[in-house]
Amino acid sequence: MRDQLSNLVFSTEKGQLCPGCKEAVDQCVCDQLADQQRLGSLDGVVRIRRETAGRKGKGVTTITGVPVAEKALKELAKKLKQQCGTGGSLKDGVIEIQGDHREKLKQLLEQQGFNVKLAGG
Repeated sequence: MRDQLSNLVFSTEKGQLCPGCKEAVDQCVCDQLADQQRLGSLDGVVRIRRETAGRKGKGVTTITGVPVAEKALKELAKKLKQQCGTGGSLKDGVIEIQGDHREKLKQLLEQQGFNVKLAGG
């Protein structure tokens, strides 16, 4: 009976804990681990494609496989949106730019030293 009662149930020593890595929220390393895993799975080729699926017929240009960290990816997405003069977003490591800007994006990314391929239709 004593063994069951001696287990720690609650502690305020570290404060709120991250559910993923069980560290304190301010010392959480989940984002870094996820970013390293994403970068490790890439083949070094940036793929640009035009998609309309799930967007009610509206076309967007998606950019996948960019081998940079998450923070730099946000900055790159912002810069590409400004260069195209359109909106867009960054979701799960995929940059989405509104409209069909494949050729312009290919030139911009090649100028920055990326290996780029046009994929899809």
